[in-house]
Amino acid sequence: MARKTWNITKRDAAAALHTSFPIMATFIALGVGYGILMEKHGFGPLWSSLSGIVIFSGTVQFVSVSLFAGGSPVMAAVTAFIVAARHIFFSISMIDRYRSEGRQKWYLYYALCDETYAMLSRDSVPPGVNRSAYRLLVTLFNQTSWVAGSFLGGWLGALLNFNSTGIDFAMTALFTTVFIQQWIDSRSHIPAVLGLTATLVCRILFGRDLFLIPAMIIIIGTLTVMRGQIESDGGFGND
Repeated sequence: MARKTWNITKRDAAAALHTSFPIMATFIALGVGYGILMEKHGFGPLWSSLSGIVIFSGTVQFVSVSLFAGGSPVMAAVTAFIVAARHIFFSISMIDRYRSEGRQKWYLYYALCDETYAMLSRDSVPPGVNRSAYRLLVTLFNQTSWVAGSFLGGWLGALLNFNSTGIDFAMTALFTTVFIQQWIDSRSHIPAVLGLTATLVCRILFGRDLFLIPAMIIIIGTLTVMRGQIESDGGFGND
């Protein structure tokens, strides 16, 4: 594949920043909370930043804090895989869209978090803006803001002394907001209804500790089979 020769312009950067800014502000705030939580469990700001670069999944990072602190790296890895399994489907749904992105597509897949997916799955690029540069910058801005917030939180956590109980609930609030926005923006509600139904049924059948894996298998399998119908309804956004 030929190497891309485009250059990032001020228009590209401004458009990406305009799109990413609400999430960037949220990620900085949540990252601060995560950094504080990490520091309270004995991990400094460098560890928080490294986690944001290597893992970059807010839910996984919040959940794994107590596991790392308790000396359970294997359980933390298993939990991370289970919780972040939805990103596999995100990446699959973007394969056609990223096919022509050259080497940068690997970073686009790697850093495709829930919020970035919500922004880029609709593939609506402002007029006069390079699509490839826009995708790269939106993804980069989002991850950078999370890493910066995590580092800041770790630094502040070492200076402040307060009860950090409840900080991890911030991720629940963020996902609720993203879910509502996606429901409003999407013409097809099949993914949302499927996610809620599969999770509820598996929670009842398998219990609190075992429901996540079967729920994710059902969701990923069903969405893969129904991908064509959902895309034709505008559920994932169309080119």
